[in-house]
Amino acid sequence: MRYLDEQAIEDIALGAAFLGTGGGGDPYIGKMMALSALKEYGPAKLLSVDEIADDDFFIPAASMGAPSVLIEKFPKGDEYLRIFDKLGRYIGKELTGTFPMEAGGVNSMIPIVVAAQLGIPLVDCDGMGRAFPELQMVTFHLHGVSATPMAVADEKGNIEILETQDNNWTERLARAATVEMGASSSVGLYPCSGKDIKQAGIRGIVSLSEKIGQIIQSKQQDQAEKLNQLLKATDGYHLFSGKIVDVERDMVGGFNRGCVTIKGLTENSQDEIKVYFQNENLIAQKNGEVIAMTPDLICLTDLETLHPVTTESLKYGKRVHVLGLPSNPQWRTEKGLETVGPRYFGYDLDFIPIEKTQAKGGTVHV
Repeated sequence: MRYLDEQAIEDIALGAAFLGTGGGGDPYIGKMMALSALKEYGPAKLLSVDEIADDDFFIPAASMGAPSVLIEKFPKGDEYLRIFDKLGRYIGKELTGTFPMEAGGVNSMIPIVVAAQLGIPLVDCDGMGRAFPELQMVTFHLHGVSATPMAVADEKGNIEILETQDNNWTERLARAATVEMGASSSVGLYPCSGKDIKQAGIRGIVSLSEKIGQIIQSKQQDQAEKLNQLLKATDGYHLFSGKIVDVERDMVGGFNRGCVTIKGLTENSQDEIKVYFQNENLIAQKNGEVIAMTPDLICLTDLETLHPVTTESLKYGKRVHVLGLPSNPQWRTEKGLETVGPRYFGYDLDFIPIEKTQAKGGTVHV
């Protein structure tokens, strides 16, 4: 157990945005929300999964919708107080704590805000090990944990409780409510026990995010050494470096969807990468050949600072690294790939782990 101070928040926000694979919201917005909560309510307590009891009761907190909307449609501040009060009374259990359901610049910070506001602990785990765009795309779903009862709220004072027959219906109905609320909403979902967390959660994600943030912000090493440390800490691969020459982006059904084209620099000037995204980066193609695919992580970072580049901040002329990371083993199971594999997102590809694409010279012929 330890308490998260301002420096920890800075590091976690940055590292979680990196793991967010382009999604999960703007890390600056998330960081400011968390820092404001700590200033008003005091530091948040962080517990390891081993420190919680099987019968403890937890509710994760998150923002739902298109990340680009959150830049302009900022939460009022009391949404999660209303959500947790309503869900706690609806379920009839005393809340023990909270945790992030995904890694991301905003969705890693919101549970810290809630922990500080309510004086409850934050658990060092999440349900993705990265970010994904839909509610059923969590490891808790793979283990049969229900997303409902779930609360969806907006900044206007509206709140809705959902009870659904399965987690795919939860996604459909909550997405419709989110679109009506202005393409962004606040949610509490997947109420669960400590036993559920121990079975289904991805452990240590908050600590890993902090470590990644510390590497990126270190002033003791040059950029090449920091990049090597970052890849070592995440078992990652450097896929490409170049300049963004085109961005196609649209908002469809409450998601940011599109493709970014990155042209190589100097000796790689004849090469290009296309990264396709739906809130998060899903597929990377180099010269028309797939080199990385969901559920493995495709992360873009600024060429000079290594700061993560989210899909809503993609713009022409920006120079970036494209990095690939292996996903948590739970996503590489049959049910995991049914839930978040390339075919689910409409790509005619069978999943091949990034370790194999890189061992084959970095491409998969399709």
